[in-house]
Amino acid sequence: MRLEIDNSDIPVLCRACEARHGGICGALDPAELLRLGKMTSRQRYPARTILLTPGEHTEYCSNILNGVVKVSKLLPDGRQQVVELQFAPDFLGHPFAAESNVFIETASAVELCSFPRHMLKSMTAESAALQNRLHRQVLRQLDQARDWMMTLGQKTAAEKVASFLIMLAGHLHPSEADRSKSFDLTLSRMDIADFLGLTTETVSRQLTALRKAGVIHIDKARHVSIINPQGLRAAAAQ
Repeated sequence: MRLEIDNSDIPVLCRACEARHGGICGALDPAELLRLGKMTSRQRYPARTILLTPGEHTEYCSNILNGVVKVSKLLPDGRQQVVELQFAPDFLGHPFAAESNVFIETASAVELCSFPRHMLKSMTAESAALQNRLHRQVLRQLDQARDWMMTLGQKTAAEKVASFLIMLAGHLHPSEADRSKSFDLTLSRMDIADFLGLTTETVSRQLTALRKAGVIHIDKARHVSIINPQGLRAAAAQ
């Protein structure tokens, strides 16, 4: 697959795209990439940018090229629950739904590669490979949701926070499973608490406990270094 990047049949926009191979575009041949590429655009958004609101009509779907996107559900009284975090090369949007039923916001600076929803819907109907890729992504997200339901339903506060750090590090540094990792906490303490079903004070207290135990190092309140991966897995009951 890496040799394909230098193939002159691949659209220029796609040749150096690291997210393409793991995302839905990895199922497309050069002709299909060229067809989609003619209608594709890239955008960069700063953190805390609202991308979509419930009930909003959506014309585009996107591949996440880098950064973290927060997906939330809202109650009528305004209460919000973070239900998912999405990372590169996740697919953002619903090709078969004209309106959003979730609140989507950037949790960090984000770069998206966007294309018309109607075009993706048409190409999906024509390509078994693309159907398969979308199907596999949906099943992967379902598996992740089930795993996270177990974390939220059965684990202690300490185990939840440790599991969250492992999850975040795994998405931001997927090739470094057994090495020390360093990354920014892209969510605020309040957002982390919302995601984990904890209070902000509990999240801060558990992060401090992990730091004092020598499992992680925290710099300037947001930058985390995992200095004892085994200790973090033990804290997460993994």
